[in-house]
Amino acid sequence: MTGTVIAVLGLGEAGGLIAAGLVAAGATVQGHDPKVPPPAGVRAAGSDAEACAGASIVLSVNSAADAAGALRDSLPSLAPGAIWADLNTATPGLKETLAALGGQTVRVVDVALMSPVPGRGLHTPMTASGPAAAEFATVLGGYGATVTVLDGPVGAAATRKLLRSVFYKGMAAAVTEALTAARAAGLEEWLRGNIRDELIRSNADTLDRLVDGSVKHAVRRREEMAAATELLEDLGVPPRIAPAARDILADLAEHQQPT
Repeated sequence: MTGTVIAVLGLGEAGGLIAAGLVAAGATVQGHDPKVPPPAGVRAAGSDAEACAGASIVLSVNSAADAAGALRDSLPSLAPGAIWADLNTATPGLKETLAALGGQTVRVVDVALMSPVPGRGLHTPMTASGPAAAEFATVLGGYGATVTVLDGPVGAAATRKLLRSVFYKGMAAAVTEALTAARAAGLEEWLRGNIRDELIRSNADTLDRLVDGSVKHAVRRREEMAAATELLEDLGVPPRIAPAARDILADLAEHQQPT
């Protein structure tokens, strides 16, 4: 990979660790972040466009809100055929917008970081989609990154990332709400232990039990979550996840009714 220049836009937690990993692996890295100084070995640039000058691959790790503006501002500095890899967590629609902005000038690759970056850095598992995804995977793989290439357009990686987020972040939100209520009831340590034990006992059959049980017992569980919602209100904890679960179970129960 000698001679490859990689630009990293956004040097916060994720971008900074990935940039540092690329430097350690021998890449020439140019970076820009208006708020964060670059890691050791990364050449600081005064703007996104300056960081992209001469780069064959750009890693956009700023934010979904800044992704389109960063590409638009950098287009004049990008060499034809350069790869613009968007690593931000964003909708498939935004990834498609970036591909349209790139037009014939740059090749946009949709990249999803599939686990937290701290502790993994450049070795964070990535999923990539788009016509240039395989080439992106080859280059980054040469520096030690693990990139799974999807046979799909720009937006396919984002779809998988966000579907996983519904599960994982939703579970985290449910745990947070439950522990907040338990704290109000003076039962936080008991509930922490209960949740911990349930996670430890989970196995390959857990998913089927969760899904099948929700369908089979939708009516009873709907009432259970209605009661849980009332409990949170009585404890002074604003219920968000509990009523959402109640409503989903209500939909499942309704679909079980004969037509």
